[in-house]
Order: sequence, then structure tokens, then C-alpha cells
Amino acid sequence: MKLDPFTLEIIKNAFVVANEEMFHAWARTAKSPVIYEVLDFAVAITDKDGNLIAEAPGVPGFSGVLDFAVKEVVQKWGKKIMPGDVIVNNIPYYSGTHLNDVTLVAPIFYKDELIGYTATKGHWTEVGGMAFGSWNPHSTEIYQEGIQLPCVRIYKNGEPNKDIIDTIIINSRLPDYTFGDMESQVASMRVATKRVLSLVDKYGLDTVLFAMKKILEESERYALLKLRELPKGEFIAEDYIDSAIAGQEEPARIKVRVRVTDNEFIADFSGSSKQVRSPINSPYPGTVAGVKEVFLAITDPHMTPNSGLFRPIKVIAPEGSIFNPTRPAPTSTYWEAMACATDLVWKALAPYVPNKLTAGHFVSIIATIVGGVNDRTGQPFAIVEPQPGGWGAGYDMDGTSGLVACGDGETYIASSEVYEKNFPILVERYMLNTEEGTGHGKYRGGFGVIREYRILNSQALVTIQVGRREYPPWGVNGGYNGPGNKVILERRGQKTEVRRLTAEILSRGDLISIRTSGGGGWGDPLDRDPKLVLEDLKNQLITTEIAENIYGVVINANTLQINWEKTKEKRNQLKKARGRF
Repeated sequence: MKLDPFTLEIIKNAFVVANEEMFHAWARTAKSPVIYEVLDFAVAITDKDGNLIAEAPGVPGFSGVLDFAVKEVVQKWGKKIMPGDVIVNNIPYYSGTHLNDVTLVAPIFYKDELIGYTATKGHWTEVGGMAFGSWNPHSTEIYQEGIQLPCVRIYKNGEPNKDIIDTIIINSRLPDYTFGDMESQVASMRVATKRVLSLVDKYGLDTVLFAMKKILEESERYALLKLRELPKGEFIAEDYIDSAIAGQEEPARIKVRVRVTDNEFIADFSGSSKQVRSPINSPYPGTVAGVKEVFLAITDPHMTPNSGLFRPIKVIAPEGSIFNPTRPAPTSTYWEAMACATDLVWKALAPYVPNKLTAGHFVSIIATIVGGVNDRTGQPFAIVEPQPGGWGAGYDMDGTSGLVACGDGETYIASSEVYEKNFPILVERYMLNTEEGTGHGKYRGGFGVIREYRILNSQALVTIQVGRREYPPWGVNGGYNGPGNKVILERRGQKTEVRRLTAEILSRGDLISIRTSGGGGWGDPLDRDPKLVLEDLKNQLITTEIAENIYGVVINANTLQINWEKTKEKRNQLKKARGRF
């Protein structure tokens, strides 16, 4: 069969648009702020074998595992799946991330022929477990993390499967949130199905099926062309995950060996720590998704992702390791290891593709739950969100400030006004974190943020986890490391730094102060343009002490002008002290 390039392009973009409609339909109708404000979800359309054809920009960590989820449905249900069925799955080890991230998969039938699937994955606010919000930093096995849904039918022949839905609802502390998110998720998938079927009506079934095949083939060819532009060889990186969140005395060692050839991109995580009795373990699909992020970044970040684009990727992660845990390993804060998988590959390649990759960023999602029962309304409330931080500098630019970590992609930071209007909390400060600073360099890292929640309720439950404290964001070519993430809990005037809280009870007036790290710097700070140092000082991003003692730039405090003669002297002194002469 032949297909002209114009029709192929139209059909390819029609699949993308169908995904975008699905995405926005869910966002507009969801019950939970983590969906409608934060956009903590992803959607996709696959062919009948589970190969990703198109997706909408969503959470990369979710987008990267949706093909795993559909293929698991194909393997389990096969020809038993019927029109109107919807399969629910949240088991992390083979197709997921953690139990809160619930995947729904529905078949697309044209008349009596199965032609593909719609797939959605999003963070349900509450799915049971030992702590409010379900995910918690102190779990030691998956059974503590919530209800497990192993590829069962939540809708049958278009009708809700009441037995399964009732079981889910009774296990949730926020049943209205859970049921509302589920219904909006299903409704959004119906929107995409209608769009695909209208595409078949217009162009014919054979044409659309052939276009799916061509989309994957063309993307694979393009990926191989971009792969051949990369430096070839083996690239190695090592790092550690903080012992405080790894749940053990020693930090968890992580390692990757990246091998790039003309035809393959291999990431081998052999030599990394075994799975830990802490929920930071990254399921294998999540680890693969993390590698996909870097591959996309160094080939063409503007390419529409699909399975064809990722065919050159091979990920090796031994079973039972922190990057491929087995039951009953906990995974409720999997993002710590998953983000480190991305960061490791990034770190290995950054010096060799400086036009594509930056220095290290704050990595830890620092996901936060604040919830309870509102004294004023008597209704339960919950906020669930990632926190933004500083990204690393590039070889020719400063890093980005206040951006969510790798793996979170398109997620937004919910507005303070929405929280303050709907929930009994006050966002006391939300600003760039100039107090802890950033990784200095010829180009400095971006700044993290300070975000503080003051509790206005009689009590509230707070869950949070802080990684990248002991092993901060890394610099490149003489750039300084970032300062690391920090969270301060203030109770009755007493301040304590915390690393893990699980449903900790806070009282009225207590404060949680989240301080995310700046990114790593690139190049020696003494090579930074003094005019850029002056600009940062005027913008109150650095102090005169930092300008002088780190960058060697002497600025007249009265006139805010650079003293060029003293700057030259100061830089020469610092170069000698740092062994550059």
C-alpha cells in the first residue's frame, strides 16, 4: 500500500490532536487539584499491539510507561477484551510507577475490529494504605502503600463494574476525589476514541492502520539519523542517593554505563545498589522512561514521541536492584531513583554534548501532601504537588529557575490563590531561594524556590520527602555544585530540619518551609562576565560578598558600579589561591 506524505502528515497530527483533546478533557473535568491544577497525568494512543503512536505533552515519567501498561493489558486480556471495556492497573513492577498513579486502558474498535487503545495515567489523590495520601516516605513494602489493581475491568461493555469501583472507593479516604477523577478519566478516553473513529471514517481503516505503521517506521529512521550525530563510545557516571531517604546507614550507590553506537543507545545500570526497604525504588518501566527523557533531549526534544522513536534504546537494570525492584519492594516515592536514572545518564553525557545538556539540577521532586478535614466546612481537603527548583547552567547560559524536576515535565505549580481560597492554609512565602543560593560558575545555575505553608486549621497532616541534600546538584568544568534541598519544620517557634515526614500532624500556626536547591554551575566563576555579576547583584540574587569572594568582582556599594582595577587584582588573587596560576 502507498500513502502520500501529505495524508500521512495529516493523520499523524490528527492522532496528536486527539490526544490533546483527551488531555484537556480530563484536566477540565477532574475532581482533584493534582489533576486540574498541577496536570499530574499523561495520555496516549497506541496501536493494537501496544506500540505508542502519539501522546499529548504530559508527565514524561508517565508517558514513558504507557506502552508498558498497554502491552500488559494485551498480554493478559488478548482477544477477551470487548468494546466498551476499560481496564484499570496500578501495579508498579511491570508497567507502572507507584500505586497512586492509576492507569486506565480502553480498546478502540472499528465495527468488530480492534485497531488500538487509549491509555491514561494520572495521580489519584487517595488509594488507601497506611498513611493519608497513600504514598509515604516510610513504607517498607508495597502492601502499606494502598489498594493494588492488577489489570481488572473497571468498565464492562460500556457500563461501570460496580463491584470493582465499590472496592476502590471503600479503600479511599477521599472517595469523592477518587470517584470524580476516575469518571473524568474514562470520559476523556471516550473523546479520543471518537476522534480516532472519525479519522477512520474519513480515510478508511486500511489507510489509518497503514499510517500507524509508517509513523513508527519513519520515527525510527529519524531517531537513527539523529543518533549518528552523537559522539560514540562508552560514558560512565556514578552518584549516590542520600542515606536519609534510602532508609539505611549508607547512601545507595548508583552507576550507569552509557554506550552509544550508530544503531543503539544502551544504558546499563549494573553495579547500582540493590533494592532498598525504602519506597525510593524505581520500577523498571520508570527507569526506562527516565532514559527516554535524555535520549529525546540529545536527539530532538521537539519530536513527537512514539515507540518508533525509542526503538534504538536498550536499558539494562538487574532484577532486584534499585532500578528494577521486585515484589514486595515499596515504590511510593519511586521518583527519587527514577529522576536519578535520568540524572546519571545526563551526567555521563553532558560534557560531550554541551549544546544539548546542562549541569545537574535539583532532581528531588520534593512531593508534598498537606491535608485533613477542614474545620470550617467539615469536608476533607488535600493538596498534592511537586515542588520546583533550580536547573543547571549550560555551557553558554545560566540555568533556569523555578522549574519542576526531570520526570515531571509539563506539570504546573498550583496557584497560591487557589489553595488559600479552598483550603485552610496560607502560602506565607513563595520566592526564589536566594538564601541558600545556587551553583556558581562562568554560567551559574538557576535558583530554587522557598515555599512556605502556614497551617490555619486545628490540625493538618503533612507528608514530604527531601532528596539531593547530602549529594547536591553537580557542576561541570569547574562550576560549583548547587547547595542541596532543605525543608524546615517550625512548631511553636522551634525550627527543625526534616528529611522524611509521613502524615505528620501539624497544628494551627505551624509552618513548613520548603527550600529547593539551585542547579550546578558550568565553568570557573572567575571567568564570569563581571557585567553579569553586577546584574545579579542589582536583581538581589547574590550579595556583594559573593560577587567579590566567589566571582572576584569588586563593586562600589554606593554607585553600584564595577571597580575594574580592583576586580582585576581580586581575580588574580583568587586564581592564585585556587591554583589557576
